[in-house]
Amino acid sequence: MAEPPGTRQLLTLTASAFLVLAAEPLYVLVDTAVVGHLGSVQLGALGLGGTLLSLVAMLGGFLDYATTARAARWFGAGERDRAVDEGVAASVLAIAVGVIAVALGEIFSRPLLDLLAGGPGALEAAAQHWFRIAVLGVPGILLALAGNGWMRGVQDTRRPVRIVLAANAMSAVASPVLVYAVGLGLAGSAVANLAAQAFAGTLFLLALHAQRRPWRPAPGVLAAYLVPAKDLLLRKAGLQAAMLAASGVAARMGTAQVAAHQIGFECWSFAALLLDSFAIAAQSLVGAALGGGDTASARRIAWRVARYGLVAGIVLGAVLAGGWYVIPPAFTSSDAVVNQVHVLWPFLAAMQPAAGVVFALDGVLIGAGDVRYMRDLTLLATVGVYVPIGIASLQLHWGIGGLWAGLTASIVVRLIGMLRRTAGERWSVA
Repeated sequence: MAEPPGTRQLLTLTASAFLVLAAEPLYVLVDTAVVGHLGSVQLGALGLGGTLLSLVAMLGGFLDYATTARAARWFGAGERDRAVDEGVAASVLAIAVGVIAVALGEIFSRPLLDLLAGGPGALEAAAQHWFRIAVLGVPGILLALAGNGWMRGVQDTRRPVRIVLAANAMSAVASPVLVYAVGLGLAGSAVANLAAQAFAGTLFLLALHAQRRPWRPAPGVLAAYLVPAKDLLLRKAGLQAAMLAASGVAARMGTAQVAAHQIGFECWSFAALLLDSFAIAAQSLVGAALGGGDTASARRIAWRVARYGLVAGIVLGAVLAGGWYVIPPAFTSSDAVVNQVHVLWPFLAAMQPAAGVVFALDGVLIGAGDVRYMRDLTLLATVGVYVPIGIASLQLHWGIGGLWAGLTASIVVRLIGMLRRTAGERWSVA
């Protein structure tokens, strides 16, 4: 039996994933800070438009995780060319699904944003203006997901970092220039976002073309994506539905609340993606171990990654708690918005240790192909726990604190379910 990957290999994959995952939310945080100083309406519009953009991109969100797991299994079995072929199939799907997603986004943007904003008005109009530009970048988003997926599967830790950092650095520089210097305002943020996604997608396509594999994926390979895609899509739909409901609830609480929720949500997303770096490493290593028939190594990797996730969550929670007076004012000059951010901040910091373990074990089960269990647990935690508490927060006047207590409760439910599943043996199948 082969020895399980060492700490150095695990941390190398984690560091690579950390840099890739951190690039996008760092750009979003910069963009949020840039737009936040335009006013609370523009900041709220960015939050609503960004939430809807995530919903549209969700149509192809399965490409990242499904590609990593499938490519890692071929790589673990010693067939690198077939692992790269998974990247070809995923990229073809990314282009097709991306075009469909853009069309759907343009058609349904008005009614969906009306629903999120609570009706027509300045907030809805600004959100729609931003969204109709930014949604054109969805094909690039999906190509980047497919590219990251197959590269992680073959444990290529360098190229994804270079591509993603280059694209997001360009956009982070362009955003304040377009918003303020050129005078485009909120639209400048959308243009910068679109440029970054198109640039990244193009670079991943060029990297895949350099592998010299045929660009005609077998129908069987394309069809095989539909099996995990269904469960991953439903899981993602549950998450996005919960986030959309939360944004809608915050918008109905008031302008200060929806702006504060946007700041909190972006910080939460940033923290989640950083913790997800351990999940990415777990996907690749667990998938490769099971592809090689080594279930014992897969189980040892699972608990090792969970411990790292816990430590990272504790550190991140401490950093957020220490940033109580420093971080919120960096995003807005409105005292009313800062006060609302301070209400949700204790929940944001306190949930990080549990989230670190949850996200790490997410990666373990994805690498093992155990996505149906993940789907059911996530739907229970989000639609069954988070959404009802969020609606109660509005009806019973609990405010933004109640909304974020609901998010914390959903993380705890997922933690319990993931620990129970990982302790069993049903997920570790060669």
